[in-house]
Amino acid sequence: MSGVVLAVDGGNSKTDLALVGLDGALLGLARGPLSSPHHIGLDGCLAVLEELLGNAMAEAGLAEQPVAAVAQVMLAGADLPAEEDALRAAVEARGWAARTAVGNDTFAILRAGTDRGWGVAVVCGAGINCVGVAPDGRTARFPALGPITGDWGGGLDVGMAALAAAARGEDGRGPRTSLEQSVPAAFGLGSPRELGEAIHTGAIPLRRLVELPPLVLAEAARDEVAAGIVDRLADEVVAFARAALTRLDLLGEPVEVLVGGGVMRSADGRLAEAIDAGVRELGPRIRARVVREPPIVGAALLGLDELGADGLAHARAREQLTNGSLVHG
Repeated sequence: MSGVVLAVDGGNSKTDLALVGLDGALLGLARGPLSSPHHIGLDGCLAVLEELLGNAMAEAGLAEQPVAAVAQVMLAGADLPAEEDALRAAVEARGWAARTAVGNDTFAILRAGTDRGWGVAVVCGAGINCVGVAPDGRTARFPALGPITGDWGGGLDVGMAALAAAARGEDGRGPRTSLEQSVPAAFGLGSPRELGEAIHTGAIPLRRLVELPPLVLAEAARDEVAAGIVDRLADEVVAFARAALTRLDLLGEPVEVLVGGGVMRSADGRLAEAIDAGVRELGPRIRARVVREPPIVGAALLGLDELGADGLAHARAREQLTNGSLVHG
């Protein structure tokens, strides 16, 4: 179908797929489970995307699969060049679009947050990652493979820190904290020990700890231990920004540091203020801003950019993708 953008934002906890017209109109939008190849492999990733494409087509009233003019596939698991190449080849083999671009979801955050085409973006979803783009197109990227590449600050990391603090408070190895009650209560349990045992035995999947960041952010207003976790997260975001800006020689430039992802959608108060304060110390013209729009917005805008769509189309896509109803796949 000429003039259609196939946009994908695939993460470590969920995936959004949208069909957007050249005029920015939202034709179909579907949400499904995680699609990161790191967790479910390349074949598993493609199976998720194929099902979501069918759901989006059904919402759009399309009986047959369209060939989109361009596909923008932004995935949390596309961290290394070889991974991007393999994913691009696999999507191209499916024939979903005339042209296919594959990139990390940090680029979607960057495009959703600014029309400038450059800056620094940090994504805090289930994991954490960063990209910097200079005005001349140079980029600074990070492997973002988890603890083995020095990463901390995604939703799972925050959840693990909260449970660890709750357990240590309960048994006396650490300070008492309100997390001792609120963390297990989030899973219908009465104590950190019960929660730890439930995760150990497999009754509760470890990955469900990714649900805890909003609770930790709320507790930080009244609990010093929770506040310490939030401050550590802010420090990690600023550390990524510092590294990217230094590598691109942008510390003296008027740069936006755009922070998005699932963890950041409930970031206000202490976390947002700490990130902004830390970023301001990096340079006199550097500012941080939380991107409230979902990353699927950035993926769609990148596709519309490639097709030469006008400003009205961009504004329509941004509004409809931010407020549209999702179809659960």
